Amino acid sequence: MKTIESLGDLRGKRVLVRSDFNVPLKDGVITDDGRIRAALPTLKTLLAAGAKVVVMAHLGRPKGEVNPDFSLAPVAKRLGELVEAPVTLAEDVTGPSAKAVVEALGEGEIALLENVRFDARETSKVDEERAALAAEFAALGDAFVSDGFGVVHRKQASVYDIAKLVPAAAGLLVLKEIESLRKATENPERPYGVVLGGSKVSDKLGVIANLLTKADMLFIGGGMVYTFLAAKGYSVGTSLLEQDQIETVKGYIAEAAERGVDLVLPTDIVVAPTFAADAPATVVSADAIPDDQMGLDIGPASRELFASKIAACKTVAWNGPMGVFEFPTFAEGTKAVAKALSEGGMFSVIGGGDSAAAVRLLGFDEATFSHISTGGGASLELLEGKVLPGIAVLED
Repeated sequence: MKTIESLGDLRGKRVLVRSDFNVPLKDGVITDDGRIRAALPTLKTLLAAGAKVVVMAHLGRPKGEVNPDFSLAPVAKRLGELVEAPVTLAEDVTGPSAKAVVEALGEGEIALLENVRFDARETSKVDEERAALAAEFAALGDAFVSDGFGVVHRKQASVYDIAKLVPAAAGLLVLKEIESLRKATENPERPYGVVLGGSKVSDKLGVIANLLTKADMLFIGGGMVYTFLAAKGYSVGTSLLEQDQIETVKGYIAEAAERGVDLVLPTDIVVAPTFAADAPATVVSADAIPDDQMGLDIGPASRELFASKIAACKTVAWNGPMGVFEFPTFAEGTKAVAKALSEGGMFSVIGGGDSAAAVRLLGFDEATFSHISTGGGASLELLEGKVLPGIAVLED
């Protein structure tokens, strides 16, 4: 894959950088700046090389329309604090303000274009529309660095099409992500375990199908586990259930047995009558969930089971929480998995999204994990064995 070094001397060059600054906001304040901090090594490398850095990013889903609620203004402020230099925010994506801001940049200075998703062409399914926007981006820069791992699984103007128009390379974050995720999927040190959670089986059908051919152990938790329990003939009360996926899951259970994959399901469940932080919690056997209760976490025996089997692995990839970790009462399953990975000494990859958020929320030292991905969807698609357009275009 092409690296920043392949772009040659960047002093005085305008370098477009696609970063992933899709950070959580509450009342206009960033509540987790992890994605901004993850972009710093690439940005500081370019600034030190004397480049004029022009960052492109998105925030939320403004659906192709200018919406002040999704402005990158809070990001520009926080980024300026982290790079210890002023970051000028353009008032538009590729319009007069963007052109003026880029024109005014000096060597070793940085600017941020406004939310690229304010322009509907960014995410258009029509190739020509995306290409037209990419050409406007290209007019603002001499080279392109792809460093937003959270979007490399998308064919978007600022991710894919721009890389065809100017000299392009992968940033340090993207290189680290690809290297770590490939290490955990293509030739993992065994035993190789994968922990999957989150709400829906349907979101992870391709991942499970692919991993049944690769993993030694497959741990299932989160909302998706209730479809597995239903496939085993258990009643799951009012738990999240995808009725239309039961037959597919029965096939997975049979295939795991046939291939000798250790499919680890919880033996007990923490249930409650309602989905609420203060709902009274009870622990029941996984095959005895009451009709008027819903499962919200894996139980204490399951936590011990998961932790002991995880400890036996040499490589573990984790994507998706074990329960409703945002509610302290139902966070223990997710905490047990994080603790097992944090203390286990194995090569551990945390697939972004909720898993990464849980690690931070529950207070774990990020340095105790081998790699925490910044891209939930992108890491899932790599686990699924898919080709990521934003990576493929850098390998051509």
